[in-house]
Amino acid sequence: QVQLVESGGGLVQPGGSLRLSCVASGSIFSINAMGWYRQAPGKERELVAAITRSGNPDYVDSVKGRFTISRDNAKNTVYLQMNSLKPEDTAVYYCNARIMRPAEIGRWKDYWGQGTQVTVSS
Repeated sequence: QVQLVESGGGLVQPGGSLRLSCVASGSIFSINAMGWYRQAPGKERELVAAITRSGNPDYVDSVKGRFTISRDNAKNTVYLQMNSLKPEDTAVYYCNARIMRPAEIGRWKDYWGQGTQVTVSS
């Protein structure tokens, strides 16, 4: 079994900051790309930021310059530092990781966390 557990969401005022964390645990042989998605009420889930195993990041245009994605491969953890938050950033944020299990060498599968709520409001 593989689990992704997010933490760090909450309520913050516009202009504030939050840091999300996501830890992958369980039967893991290797982790490839990791990323953060978000889904606001009535909207489709969208990719916010992703990072390769070697640390190359990519961002959706709406968060460039405000959000920073990073990872610690030794801890199987990915982070999302969110600064200058806006009300339109309000959403449930989901962690995603492409993982290879020891029982399935050569096969990559996408795993998801349960989501953490981020609300930006005064």
